[in-house]
Amino acid sequence: MFGRRSTSHHEEENNPEQITSKVNELKAKLGPLVGRNAIYCSDACLKRYLVARNWNVDKAKKMLEETFKWRSIYKPEEIRWPEIAFESETGKLYRASFHDREGRTVLIMKPGKQNTTSLENQIRHLVYLMENALLNLPEGQEQMSWLIDFNGWSLSTSVPIKSARETVNILQNHYPERLALAFLYNPPRIFEAFWKVVKYLLDPKTFQKVRFVYPKKQESVELMKSYFDEENLPSEFGGKAQLEYVHEEFSTLMIQDDIKCAAFWEQDEKQHHTVNGYSSAVVAPE
Repeated sequence: MFGRRSTSHHEEENNPEQITSKVNELKAKLGPLVGRNAIYCSDACLKRYLVARNWNVDKAKKMLEETFKWRSIYKPEEIRWPEIAFESETGKLYRASFHDREGRTVLIMKPGKQNTTSLENQIRHLVYLMENALLNLPEGQEQMSWLIDFNGWSLSTSVPIKSARETVNILQNHYPERLALAFLYNPPRIFEAFWKVVKYLLDPKTFQKVRFVYPKKQESVELMKSYFDEENLPSEFGGKAQLEYVHEEFSTLMIQDDIKCAAFWEQDEKQHHTVNGYSSAVVAPE
């Protein structure tokens, strides 16, 4: 989702032959992969890590190996909905039922509805929904959009700096090039102090993907229209849809997706093929 890249590498990103060459070079340096690492490392995945490290193969290899280590310990693909369902009871974070105009999966965040205090559980909840959103990416899509609603947000419900730092570290180091754009909708003035600290945790490219949206500014209204269909966009984000998060219904969907997730990762890696940036014999429906 997050990554580092400079304009000097624009040529590599638009030259299929150079991309293939770099991907193959990274494959060779990684050597034979087995099990879940083999499933994880599709060509699209390798490309994301190369982009995140400015096409430096050695740095991309190191980054991937750190992700292998993190995933082997954290086991994000083994988190199941019943373990973290209580974190979602207020609808503070969930996968939307609609896509943006580019067909990307949308994650909706409502930090004002924070309902727990355990940093560990909050991070597991976020990681679970990241994995779920990626598994549900439409074919041909690599990234997702974030919609963040600041209604009800205050310093008492804000994410502690420690939590923000850990979240950013996980997303930037282990989900590179997964974020398309993050829309911060109508943040209160008091958020500015929090943002001054958080923005220094982001690398320059990630920082450029953040959009502040204010409903009373025409520029912001047009921005939202350019990325989202008003008929699908919830009213709290300036759209026309009257959508309500229903925890029981979302739970049913997540339990069904848990079954697909298990099948995805337990498949024989010898039989996998590339789908949606992962390698898989199973495609989760939208």
